[in-house]
Amino acid sequence: MNLSASPSELSSVTGKSPRLALLLLIVLGVLLAAPESASAHAAAVGSSPAPGSVVGVSPTEVTVTFSEAVRAVGGNVQVLAPDGERISGPATARGAVLHIPVRTAKRPLGTYLVSYRVISADSHPVGGAITFSVGAPSARPRAATTTGAHPSVAGAVPALRLLGYAGLTLIAGPAMFLALLWPRRRARAGAIRTVWLGVALTAVATLGALGTQAQQGSGAPLWQVTAGELGEVATSRFGLLLLARLAVLALLTILLPPLLRGTGGRARGAAVALLGLGAAATWPLTGHAVAAPLPAVTVAVGVVHLAAMAIWLGGLVTLLGFLLRGTDRRVLGVLLPVWSRWAALAVVWLAMAGTVQAAVQVGTPAALVQTGYGRLLLAKLGVLALVLAAAAAARRLARRSAGGGGLRRTVGVEVAATAVILVLSAVLVQVDPGRTAGAKAGAVTGAGVSETLTCPLYALQFNIYPVELGEYNTVHAFLYTPEGKPLAPAEWQISTQPAGRGLEAVREPLLGLNPPHHALGSVSFPLPGTYEVAFTIRVDDLNRATVRTTVTVPPSS
Repeated sequence: MNLSASPSELSSVTGKSPRLALLLLIVLGVLLAAPESASAHAAAVGSSPAPGSVVGVSPTEVTVTFSEAVRAVGGNVQVLAPDGERISGPATARGAVLHIPVRTAKRPLGTYLVSYRVISADSHPVGGAITFSVGAPSARPRAATTTGAHPSVAGAVPALRLLGYAGLTLIAGPAMFLALLWPRRRARAGAIRTVWLGVALTAVATLGALGTQAQQGSGAPLWQVTAGELGEVATSRFGLLLLARLAVLALLTILLPPLLRGTGGRARGAAVALLGLGAAATWPLTGHAVAAPLPAVTVAVGVVHLAAMAIWLGGLVTLLGFLLRGTDRRVLGVLLPVWSRWAALAVVWLAMAGTVQAAVQVGTPAALVQTGYGRLLLAKLGVLALVLAAAAAARRLARRSAGGGGLRRTVGVEVAATAVILVLSAVLVQVDPGRTAGAKAGAVTGAGVSETLTCPLYALQFNIYPVELGEYNTVHAFLYTPEGKPLAPAEWQISTQPAGRGLEAVREPLLGLNPPHHALGSVSFPLPGTYEVAFTIRVDDLNRATVRTTVTVPPSS
């Protein structure tokens, strides 16, 4: 636009850069002070053999089924035999099912550990472990690798996300003003440097995401990564999308300079806009949106949401940092109403896209208050309400062509509050969406109790699964002589009694199976709390003994 303004000193423009840097530091500080977020967005919902189960023979393959498609992480999926021997081959994932080939262990009887670490469809790591037993339960073998993210990686990932959002914002807003709405007599140098700062931040964040993805999969600290792991990331879908983002940034460095000087044509502007939307698409394509039930819709609204936020916040930063101070009030009288219309349009698109995203990702109204994702979303909406109130005040001031301190303070509130929204957005992408709450509640964990009880007459190994409220808790019991040889008893019995409630013990028989030292039964846990579980076993006509332990039953979820 052909706007006129009084000249201003370059120092009054460039002096705003420390304020922008301080704002970014404050935002990063708030992020680091935020509660720890979840690190897994898929859930293991089944396995074969079933978690906590006792099977008769060693399987030739173990499968784990997840709530969404996963990718196996090389070297981080294993099955350990009861003696700790690794007996698994290379794991493969087909859709939501992880297939792990296993060979027969040297000592096959006992409890096996399945330890897995995979990458879910939204590019986040999923780790866990389950157990099953062959013949009889035994002590659980120790996993050779961790299933959680190292603290250095857990902190770096959301920080890099925020850095990428900040970079995109510092590109979009200043570039839009410089290309379409910059006063003719105002110096451009400070705003142009801000655009290149945004390009640099986005590139650093993208390279950082590429450099930390392998550690998310392996559980290693930030500084432990091999060239082979980086190569595997670079050739994955996640890596190719981020490399495409870097390629777009390289093209923008070629196409942007004329536009920033106000000399670019419409064709160049359209090309830059399309490239910018393409770069913005790489965020939802590597996040929650691509794993949602309607990926085409959620990715599209994710692009709209991110672009609208970048234009809105980037425009506010440009106004506050470079234009509101030192620009002639008559020029502001022309500029601010135009910006006000742009901002209103961005807010409308932001609200519509955010509504669709929330409806898909939260899943149910109850998840808004019952899940961490829902509560963070409510906090984000609360801050957004504050921003909209400040924006309404700024719009009224803009219509009256009022510059000065009042408008600057109002826009400052908008910038600060919107920066908090960016922080919450960076945290939200690391937290399990509300829609996954059902899958998490049904996730398999290898829950159950396995223990060995001894007395002078015998040694008893038993397993109770799943140890939950109700009648369907299966009991497997295996009896041995004190020397460890299988022992066939004359009679089995189990009793359960809630501790400290003054209730009578409930006695149930166990059914002897073949082989005869194995028995099967079930117990009921009508109330949550601690139970005394007693096994009374008559080994012959004259000798019987009772062994006891305690089991804790959690409340129903």
